[in-house]
Amino acid sequence: MLDLSFIGKKEKKGVFEYDWKDVILYALGIGTQSDELQFVYEDAPGGLKVIPSFSTIIAQGALILPGDIDFSRYLHGEMLIRLYQSIPKNGKILREGEISDIYDKGKGAVIVTKTSGFLDNGTHLYDADYTHFYLGAGGFGGESGPKNVPLKPPENKDPDFSITYETAENQAALYRLNGDFNPLHVDPEFAKKGGQVKPILHGLCTYGFATRAILNGACNGDISHFKEFKARFMNVAYPGESLTTEGWKVNDKYIIQVKTQNDIVLGDAYAIIE
Repeated sequence: MLDLSFIGKKEKKGVFEYDWKDVILYALGIGTQSDELQFVYEDAPGGLKVIPSFSTIIAQGALILPGDIDFSRYLHGEMLIRLYQSIPKNGKILREGEISDIYDKGKGAVIVTKTSGFLDNGTHLYDADYTHFYLGAGGFGGESGPKNVPLKPPENKDPDFSITYETAENQAALYRLNGDFNPLHVDPEFAKKGGQVKPILHGLCTYGFATRAILNGACNGDISHFKEFKARFMNVAYPGESLTTEGWKVNDKYIIQVKTQNDIVLGDAYAIIE
């Protein structure tokens, strides 16, 4: 049973301490190459820079669970990060989390968790909002919540940028060292029990690849321009597949789409670049 009393309660979730090795491990986990020196070398000219989606690694320790959860039915549906300033290359970040909403979708429940990170001096660094779908947990009589409004690329218009990255066969094995040790991403037998033909790439690894593409395609590699990125997880990707991130500039946003050779894996997505 979901514990609805968690809605609206903010919890301090401790301190995330990290150094340059954690920053570089994350960059490598999302496929960053040696020619992207500012993200993989601690003494890079101008200093080591932190890819904005590293905020998802910091934030995962601030997630709150509304009761005892069966993780085989707890699916990551959407992810949003919002940056208020660039993430330092090392230090301590204070975290807090809050379940802001739980919606009743009949066949399941949608749980929206908002997390935030702050520097020691109280400066608000980022927000990272998670939307999970909990299969079989609906039917409790709650509000159904807002309807999803599809966010599609403009028709008959080429993307303003399109970047393809190859993922390595061991991409998930590397990415999991950032803290997501779900065996679904590395154990073939566990993956089969979960209905997959083989281990799948972490959704947030795909999200990180997309963040990297947005940085290079829309920000010229300058992390200070990257302000917000929201995406819905549409399909799974497998280690070894290519990921193509496309972006269309529409008014004040880029409409984003990420696809493998066969499927759209991130959609209903946008990025705000300033």
